[in-house]
Amino acid sequence: MSTPTTGGPTVRRIMVGVQLRRLREAQGITREDAGYVIRASESKISRLELGRVSFKERDVADLLSYYGVTDEAQREAMLALAREANYPGWWHSFDDVLPSWFQTYVGLEEAASLIRSYEVQFVPGLLQTEDYARALATTGNPGAPGEEIERRVHLRMTRQRLFNRSNPPTLWAVVDEGALRRPMGGRKVLRAQVERLLQHIDNPRITLQVMPFRLSGHAPDGGAFSILRFPEPDLPDIVYVEQLVSALYLDKREYVDRYARTMDRLTVDAQPPEATAETLAKMLTQI
Repeated sequence: MSTPTTGGPTVRRIMVGVQLRRLREAQGITREDAGYVIRASESKISRLELGRVSFKERDVADLLSYYGVTDEAQREAMLALAREANYPGWWHSFDDVLPSWFQTYVGLEEAASLIRSYEVQFVPGLLQTEDYARALATTGNPGAPGEEIERRVHLRMTRQRLFNRSNPPTLWAVVDEGALRRPMGGRKVLRAQVERLLQHIDNPRITLQVMPFRLSGHAPDGGAFSILRFPEPDLPDIVYVEQLVSALYLDKREYVDRYARTMDRLTVDAQPPEATAETLAKMLTQI
């Protein structure tokens, strides 16, 4: 499998949706009226504008006409982007082990220029070793056949290839000390995982901070979350909050701003990045 490239259908869907929303609002047209034009509900228009569903080229063409877009070059550019948005991403080959609600995140992660994460229970997926990821997959899917477990591990390792790109994203992660001390997979696996984190510290694109036990009470009540930022100016930051069998994708400014402030506070409360190597080295002597 080739190394995934930036962009991808998820971001293209969002970009089409953003442009359609702006065109609709510029004309003072309601979502209900727009839905009537393409024989769809108001909620369908909302999902289209959020980039949550695929596009029918005919629907996009009809909406462009309704919104008064007659310039052929502009129409063709939008229709071409809509067609590209429907192409399957590399992660669709993992449909058998990838929940539909997580597919969106993988696409966003692939296209992000900055990923800021707070992790409470586990090492961030982009920084996991194969054995650590295997232990997680086995624990989280009891009774699953070995082939399925290996597919899940392969998916996680493939996600990590984005750091091999010529334009990799920046990852800034704050990880609770408990996640780094939880013996996932046993002592040998945990040692190898901490050693891998020490190696990641040398990567200028990765910043890792540890939230020590003594300061864990400062952490937010909502648990783990990620904030993704994109190089495309039309795309808003998106907050990802994972739940047991679903996930939240938040892009309203008030929600994003609140999570951003929380992340800023976490980076101040946690140990400074320059102390991470010493902290991890000390952990190694205790495992």
